[in-house]
Amino acid sequence: MQVVGKQVHDEKTAVTVEFIGNGGDLVSVQMKKSQDGGVDRHNAVNKAKAVMIQLASFEDSQDVSTGTADHDPDESPAVVSMRQEQETQASASLEEQLDEGLAGTFPASDPVATTVSTIPGGRTDNPDAKIGN
Repeated sequence: MQVVGKQVHDEKTAVTVEFIGNGGDLVSVQMKKSQDGGVDRHNAVNKAKAVMIQLASFEDSQDVSTGTADHDPDESPAVVSMRQEQETQASASLEEQLDEGLAGTFPASDPVATTVSTIPGGRTDNPDAKIGN
């Protein structure tokens, strides 16, 4: 997103910074004001950028319940993404091989079914089949 505009909204309890993108995208960062004057209208843009950098570097694959990541913290996000894509492709390949193997045994794996299309009791239009003659 290429930022084409910024707006700072100074409210009573918070400062909101809006970054406006060239495609109409809008990213809003709201920061609570502190008693010691940590965030104000003048430094809000820089602090909002710092918040977004921290957010972007946060590990997506981190398990919130245990606080552990499922990969080496020294790996870049690109390496992690590539590894996940390779695992997805390998899984899809295994499923495809399984489907091909099952398709090759399909006629032998189904039990034979037979059907009979006879009418019990015979024909009723035959004169010999009438009762009481």
